[in-house]
Amino acid sequence: MTDEIELSSLDLRYEGFRLKQPALEERLLSAILQRGIEAPLEGVEVASARVLLNGFKRYRCARKLRLGTVPYRSLGQDEAAAILGLLKLANDRTLSILEQAAFLAQLKDVRQLNAAELAAELSRSKSWVTMRLGLLTGMSAKVRQQLFAGAFPVYSYMYLRRRFMRMNRVQDAEIEPFVLATSGQGLSVREVEQLAHGFFRGPESFRQEILKGKLALPLERLRQVPQSADGCSEFERVLLGDLELVQKYMQRVMGKSQMPARLTSRAFHAQSHLLTAGILSRARAFSDTIKQLHDRNGQT
Repeated sequence: MTDEIELSSLDLRYEGFRLKQPALEERLLSAILQRGIEAPLEGVEVASARVLLNGFKRYRCARKLRLGTVPYRSLGQDEAAAILGLLKLANDRTLSILEQAAFLAQLKDVRQLNAAELAAELSRSKSWVTMRLGLLTGMSAKVRQQLFAGAFPVYSYMYLRRRFMRMNRVQDAEIEPFVLATSGQGLSVREVEQLAHGFFRGPESFRQEILKGKLALPLERLRQVPQSADGCSEFERVLLGDLELVQKYMQRVMGKSQMPARLTSRAFHAQSHLLTAGILSRARAFSDTIKQLHDRNGQT
């Protein structure tokens, strides 16, 4: 049943659980100007308050248009049950993956349910639930704010975590400055991914340019780099692969070497001592060779 209610009577505690999409909101505003609010806002009755769960874009449009009342449909008086119902009916078009994650985390805390129990309640797989809950794990408040504000693409953030945290051992704390430096710049998903490669795998000078918000020059440099190794000889393709492996394993060795509590056996120390001696004996020659290659590349 739909009622007409005062706009000011709505409780907005869940507004931060829904993504803002400024462009879509502008189109919605134009549609409401012409036809009014066609779909009712939805919420739950909690302690004499109407807690809004669905329709935040319509709510903000109504405020901009100074509408006193809006159509509203109650989803009952059980907050957790209403959220479960919203998630059951949702798909990636009605609720983004990040919005699903936020509501799942709320249910997990309020109902004290584990991932398997949440999955059973929603008739979803356990992996569906754990993947979404994992998306919020380690996410800082600043990064969450940028994502929900629509200032940074959600799927680009997922790409960063999957690509660089797993392969390059990048931590959440290292992802935050990149997200903050590139948020709100109107970048495409492709441009974000290109900048991320330079930020996490490129030289420190490239990283510093991005941190200072100077994105035009890094993007121009990236546009000059071919997206594939086509055009290279077989020997050149092999060397490019070797350089990628060197960079990857340098990062892995540095990270694992800084965990002395896990490096305790005599057998390890004996063999490691021999291997590190061999590496150190070649370190200067290797460094000089890489510098020469880097300088030659910069001159072409």
